[in-house]
Amino acid sequence: MKKALILTVAITIGSAVEARSPLRVDPLPPLYSSDVEQLLFEQMNQISSAEDIVRRYLNRISEIDDNGPHLNAVIATFPDVIDQARKLDEERKAGKVRGPLHGIPVLVKDNIEVAGPVPTTAGSLALKDNITHRDAPMIARLRKAGAIILGKTNLSEWANIRSGGSTSGWSAVGGLTRNPYVLDRNTCGSSAGSGAAATANLAPLTIGTETDGSIVCPSSVNGIVGFKPTLGLVSRSLIVPISHSQDTAGPMTRTVRDAALLLTAMAGSDPTDPATAEADQRKKDYAANLNAHALKGMRLGVARDRIGDNPAIKARFDSALDVMRNQGAEIVDIADSRKGFDGLGEAEFEVLMFELKADLNAYLASTPPTVKMRTLEQVIAFNKAEPAELRWFGQETFELAQSKNGLDDPAYKEALAKSKRMAGTEGIDRLLRENKVDLLVSPTTGVAWKTDLVNGDQYSGPSASALPAIAGYPHLTVPMGLIEGLPLGISFVGTAWDDERVLQAGYAYEQASKARVEPAFKPSIEAALP
Repeated sequence: MKKALILTVAITIGSAVEARSPLRVDPLPPLYSSDVEQLLFEQMNQISSAEDIVRRYLNRISEIDDNGPHLNAVIATFPDVIDQARKLDEERKAGKVRGPLHGIPVLVKDNIEVAGPVPTTAGSLALKDNITHRDAPMIARLRKAGAIILGKTNLSEWANIRSGGSTSGWSAVGGLTRNPYVLDRNTCGSSAGSGAAATANLAPLTIGTETDGSIVCPSSVNGIVGFKPTLGLVSRSLIVPISHSQDTAGPMTRTVRDAALLLTAMAGSDPTDPATAEADQRKKDYAANLNAHALKGMRLGVARDRIGDNPAIKARFDSALDVMRNQGAEIVDIADSRKGFDGLGEAEFEVLMFELKADLNAYLASTPPTVKMRTLEQVIAFNKAEPAELRWFGQETFELAQSKNGLDDPAYKEALAKSKRMAGTEGIDRLLRENKVDLLVSPTTGVAWKTDLVNGDQYSGPSASALPAIAGYPHLTVPMGLIEGLPLGISFVGTAWDDERVLQAGYAYEQASKARVEPAFKPSIEAALP
C-alpha cells in the first residue's frame, strides 16, 4: 500500500541516470566529513548539477527502497523535484548561492507538512487526503536555504502513540520499514523511514520528529547521527502533534557536520509557536565551530546504573569512553543516578495523554475539508471501521487520551509541573551540577530486535531518551560501532540551549572513533551462521 496510495505524485526516473549498485552505500571521500560538503564540491566544480544529484537519489530510491532490499523507507517523492533542482542550478549559474544546503535534497518524515500534492498522513489512512498546500515553517526555512524537498519518509503510525502494542516502523499508509543492516530487524520508532533512508543513502539529509526517543532510537539502531534539539529551537507548527511539551523535529544524517548544517537551516522562531520565542536569539551556525579537539578538557558524566547488563553493550561503550579519554576528556562516574525519579514516567504519560487529545484536535480542525476526521474521537471511530488500521495492533492509547479532560484539568497541570521539574532542574541539571560535568554520556539504546507484527515490539534497554525528552533538552546520538552486525549509538546530553556544545562533543568523538559502518543489507543474522 506504500506508494500505490499516492501514485499520482510518483516520478518516472529518466534512463539517463547512471545506475548504481542497489546493495552498496558509497563511502565518503577521505577529504570530506559530510555528504553535504561532498555534494557542494561537486556543484561548485561542475562535476554534478543539483539536477544530477536529485536524479541520482531518485534512482537510488527506486533501486534500494522500491526494489532490491525493498526497505520501504520512502512513502512518496515530490513531482516537482526536478524543477526545484533546475531553478537552483539557474541561481548558481547566475552567481546566487543561498548557502551550504543550496541544491541539497532532503527527505522529510510524513507527519510534517510540505506544500504540494503529497498528503501529510502521519502514516494513517484517516489522513490520506490531508493535502494542505502548506509548508511547515521549518520547511519554509529549508527552502529559503536552498534545500530541495525530495519526498516523505515512512514512520510508525501516529508517531507510535496509538497503542502500546505497536510494531515500530509500520504504518497503514507506508507498510513496514526494514533495517538496512539486517532486514528482518526493526528500525525503531517513530522516525523509522528517516533513519533507514539516511543510512542507506537515499538522501544526504533526512528529518525526523521526537516526543520521547523517536529521533535518537531509530538513529542509533540504523547506524546514523540523530539530534533532538532543545524544545523551541525548531518550530513545531504544522506537524501532526502528540505533545507540545515534548514534540520537536530534528536532523537525522550520516555525519555530525551534516546534522549541524541541517539544524542551522531549520532553526528559528515561529510567531504561532510560543515555545520558539528564544530561537532567533539562540540561533547560530552550529557547524562553524565543530572541531576534532572539542573533547579536550570536557568533563563527561557517566551514569553506570543506566547502562544495563548486556556485556557486549558495556564493552562497546567502554571502548567509546577510552576514545574520549584519549581525546582529553575526563570521565566522571555518577553513582545512584536514578535516585529522585520515582513517578516520572507516570507523570510524563499523563501529560502525553492530555496533550494528545487537545493538540491533535486542534491540528485536525485546521486540515482541509477533504479530511473528514476532525477530532480524535472521529479518528478512533474511523480506525474501528477500517480493517487495515487495526489488523496488527489496537488503539487503546488513543482511547485513553480521548477519556481525558481539557488542559485546565488540575491533574494535567500537576503532572506537567512534576515531569518538567524532575527531568530538568532536579534531573539533568542536578546531575550536571552535583558532578561538575559538562555533559552526560551513555549508550543510546540497545540493538535492533527482530520485527514481529503479530506480537509487537520486543524492545530491551538501556535507553537514554526519557530525561532529555521530558525536560526538552538537547540529545545527540552518534554511531559507536556494531554488535553482531547491528549498530549501536552513544548519547551526548546537555542542559537547555546547550545544543552547540553537545554537537561539538559528538563531532569530536565521531572524528576520533570513525565508528560508523556502512549497512550490509543482510537478510538476517542467522542466515550468515554456519
